[in-house]
Amino acid sequence: MQSIKQLKPTLLWQWFQQICDIPHPSYQEEQLAEYIVAWAKQRQLWLERDAAGNILIRKPATAGMENRQKVALQAHLDMVPQKNEGTDHDFDRDPIKPYIEGEWVTAENTTLGADNGIGLASALAVLESDDIAHPDLEVLLTMTEESGMVGANGLQPNWLQSEILINTDTEENGQIYVGCAGGIDGDLRLEVAFQPNPCAHACKLVLKGLRGGHSGVDIHTGRGNAIKLLARVLAQLQPHFDFLLSDIGGGSVRNAIPREAFAVLTFDGSDEKLQRAVAELEQMLKKELAISEPHLTLSLAPAETAADSLSEDATDRVIDLLNVLPNGVIRNSDVVQGVVETSLSIGVLKLAERQLQVTILIRSLIESGKHHVCGILDSLANLTGAEIAFSHDYPGWEPNPHSAVLPITQQHYRQILNEEPLIQVIHAGLECGLLKKQYPHIDMVSIGPTIRNAHSPDEKVHIPAVDIYWRLLTALLADIPVKS
Repeated sequence: MQSIKQLKPTLLWQWFQQICDIPHPSYQEEQLAEYIVAWAKQRQLWLERDAAGNILIRKPATAGMENRQKVALQAHLDMVPQKNEGTDHDFDRDPIKPYIEGEWVTAENTTLGADNGIGLASALAVLESDDIAHPDLEVLLTMTEESGMVGANGLQPNWLQSEILINTDTEENGQIYVGCAGGIDGDLRLEVAFQPNPCAHACKLVLKGLRGGHSGVDIHTGRGNAIKLLARVLAQLQPHFDFLLSDIGGGSVRNAIPREAFAVLTFDGSDEKLQRAVAELEQMLKKELAISEPHLTLSLAPAETAADSLSEDATDRVIDLLNVLPNGVIRNSDVVQGVVETSLSIGVLKLAERQLQVTILIRSLIESGKHHVCGILDSLANLTGAEIAFSHDYPGWEPNPHSAVLPITQQHYRQILNEEPLIQVIHAGLECGLLKKQYPHIDMVSIGPTIRNAHSPDEKVHIPAVDIYWRLLTALLADIPVKS
């Protein structure tokens, strides 16, 4: 099997393999950070880390480029940890195993981490290269972007010296991002009453096989949210069967559409009728979602009877709350055609500490859109006796109509592609919003190669698109405007 290190551009792919070799899920990227720090010190590059753990590396301009504006390349160090059911992989300890499949690089049953590992690899390749023209260069590598933009939120003030910043977190060849959504996390908590389990039997209801994906970029695609579909199934079963919940859960990270969810039901008597009802509901969902979710399955299997279960009232309240909880697109943008303005995605569900705990990610291109959805969730919490707290609020990135770097990026993309690139605003969170808040003078664009199914085990990156991205990045660095 061909190694990805043999792909071109060689230096970029070699760095990406090294990144895959070092575990770096969100909150566990310190090992990768330390490796990069040691490498930069060995090459005698200027380097600092701030209190949040972010890394800033500086490299002097190449000969003849000393009179150009300073430029920063920016990427994040962490990746989203998702794996297929039954996969024996510990993201905190095991390396990612990339392999080539046709024109794509993907990973064995896990997320690949091309988001944002390819951008990170490209920045490190520029630092290492001796034959790429560039002005005075800064490389900013941030911590824990995928779980609340922790690094960008804690970025040391007055650190960057650059006048231009190139974010490397775009996931579509031929597109230049000039704006993005802001976001905020919602943590919903519902106190639930447990009781000694009065029932003799238990079964586990499992909904799985969904495509999942990025909770911003893919929110409009009609893909199923396993938590919401499970709630729907429970709500349809409830009037016809006497059961109590003893456990329920789904999803694993806030910014991915959940692919799997489960509920443990306790009951008396035979489960034969319940089995038939579940089979009928599976067929209904398969028919409804035949195109968007062709591999959906809904199954019922015997389970160990728990000592405790939720009370009848608590069971009703949990099912009702999950069934009415909004999810998906709230509004499409009037300003940017074809782009979602405001959405929310239920990312994680679990029963712990005698609470139903739900993690929600709200996104919007406009601040009032975020506030609107927060208000809806506040009202829902009030009506159901739940509590909700909001955190990790980050701003969107508004397009700059006077950008000087955008037309240069367009020009080089046009020459490479022989067609006009698309100027886009994305319904996902980029760190550009937080960086722009700290450095309002910096001129920004975001570019990157084609990545499909980010935040899911089906993630893959297009090999030809990586080459195009590299050609664009190096051409752009060589054409940065002179200092004003």
